[in-house]
Amino acid sequence: MAYYNWYVINVALNHQSANPVSRVRYGEHSVAEVRRITVDETSGGQRIDNFLHRWLKGVPRTRLYRLLRRGEVRVNGGRIKPSYRLCGGDEVRLPPVRTGETAPNTPSARVLERLAQAIRYEDDHLLVVDKPSGMAVHAGSGVAYGLVEALRWLRPQVGLLDLAHRLDRHTSGIVVLCKGRQALSQVHQQFREGAVGKYYVTLVRGRLPRGEMPVTARLARHTGKGGETFVEVAADGKASRTTFWTLEALGRRWTLSRCRPETGRMHQIRVHAAYMGYPIAGDQRYGAVEANQIARRAGLKRLFLHAEQVCLQHPAGGTVAFDAPLPSDLTTSVERLRHE
Repeated sequence: MAYYNWYVINVALNHQSANPVSRVRYGEHSVAEVRRITVDETSGGQRIDNFLHRWLKGVPRTRLYRLLRRGEVRVNGGRIKPSYRLCGGDEVRLPPVRTGETAPNTPSARVLERLAQAIRYEDDHLLVVDKPSGMAVHAGSGVAYGLVEALRWLRPQVGLLDLAHRLDRHTSGIVVLCKGRQALSQVHQQFREGAVGKYYVTLVRGRLPRGEMPVTARLARHTGKGGETFVEVAADGKASRTTFWTLEALGRRWTLSRCRPETGRMHQIRVHAAYMGYPIAGDQRYGAVEANQIARRAGLKRLFLHAEQVCLQHPAGGTVAFDAPLPSDLTTSVERLRHE
C-alpha cells in the first residue's frame, strides 16, 4: 500500500540538525586510523565506489577512485576495481582520510518539503518521485547533494535507498528508487534487459511527420577539452533506438512530441532529436541557437524534456506504471507557442 506523510520532514530535519558533518571540515576532523567495516546483507550487491561515497562523505569521487587505484581501499585483503560488487560478509578496509574539502551541505527544509510533495508513490520496495528540473540525481562534480542524498535524509529509517535509473539534471519527471538490495537488483535487471517502458514528452523545433518515427543512429561518448562529456552519432558507437510520436503541431514551427528511448544511452533523446533535424527546445548543448531564443521569448527557461511515465514489473509482483503531469512552466510555454 502506498504511503507518505509530513512526519518524514520533521524526522529528516531532526536528523539533519544532529548530524555534525554539515558543520565541520574534513581537514579539521580527519579520520586518522584505518577502519574495517563488515558488509551487511542489505548492502550486498552494491558497487564499492557507491559504498565508499556513503561512508566517506565529503570526499570527492575523483579521490575515491584514486584510493581504489592505489589499493588503499581493500576488500577481504585484496585490491578491487570500482565496479566490484560487494557481498554480505565482505570486510572493507577504509584508509585514513585527510582532506581540506568542505563536507557536503545538507538539504534545506525547503528542499526536503518540496521533495516530500513530489513523491508520487511509495511502499516497502519502491519510492517514486517527480524530480524537479535543475536537481541532479546524485552528488558529484561540484554538486553538494542530489536527489538520492536528499531522499535519504527524508527516509533515514530505510537501510538502503538507491537509484534504479537516472535522469539528466535539467530533465524533470519520474525517477524510481528502490529500497533494499533485492528490489534494486530486480529493477536494475529489467532496465538492463530493456523491459522497462520509459516515455517522455518533449518540444522540438520543426514539424514532425505523423505516425511513428524511429531513430537508430549509433551513439558514442567523448570528453571535450573542458572535461565535459558529450555524445555524438558515430558509426563505431553503441546501438541506440528512440521512437518519436507527434502529440500536437504548434503553429508552423514546433511539435509537441512523445518519445520512448528503447536503449539507455547518455543524452540519447537529445542527440537523436538533433540528428534527425528536430532539436529539442531549450537544449543548450545539442539544440539550435535561434530556436532556443524563440522558445526563451515564450517563457521557456530550461530544457523541454519531461519523463512522463515509467512502467515496470513491481518487485513484489505485477505491472505498475508511474506518471507525472507536464510541469506548469512547460505547459505555459506550450500555450504561448501554440499561438505564436
